[in-house]
Amino acid sequence: MSTRAQARGERTGPIWWVTSVVSWVLLLAVSAVIVATIVVPFFGGAQRFTILTGSMRPNYNPGSLVVVKPVDPSELGIGTPITYQLESGEAAVVTHRIIATSENQKGERTFVTQGDANNIPDEKEVRPVQIRGKVWYSLPYLGHVNTWLTGRQRTVIVAAVVTTLLLYAAFMVVSGIREGRRKSLESRPADDLGSSTADDETPIAKGSHDVQVL
Repeated sequence: MSTRAQARGERTGPIWWVTSVVSWVLLLAVSAVIVATIVVPFFGGAQRFTILTGSMRPNYNPGSLVVVKPVDPSELGIGTPITYQLESGEAAVVTHRIIATSENQKGERTFVTQGDANNIPDEKEVRPVQIRGKVWYSLPYLGHVNTWLTGRQRTVIVAAVVTTLLLYAAFMVVSGIREGRRKSLESRPADDLGSSTADDETPIAKGSHDVQVL
């Protein structure tokens, strides 16, 4: 078997197909994670937070990433999971579910919250100014990655991953196009142009010789 034929067999054999399928699955999976954790929150004006405790089990386990979208507090109702500041103006936040609403002495609407895994409501009621938003969606395990990556690290790594994925996708597409062209050429009948047969040959006339008898 020639080297070219062997290379073709490697590109069309079962190992090649399995490798291609696995590569595309990984490509799509990584792309989906990037879209869900970065692209969608960015264009949706949402924020990402990491669940650190088990107070919201089993819906939001520790290590889960919650994407929180800003919302008008007047639209919040009982049963909505929200992320809010423990103290107004401070960075520390918690994600719990609204179990009741009430009004404080100033006539301001407040919210009573409780963790899904907790037996009692939270001690302090939540004021609208503390609310960062309601949980839009969550992704298990990815919160650890979100905590580990700083803003600069996230930018560099995401740029590198996106570039690698784009280059790999381009390589796979070009390889597929070349393989398709090769198969198309192999399936075409051989051209008869330039070939010659015995029937096309023009007979050469033999010269006659006179014989003189002495």
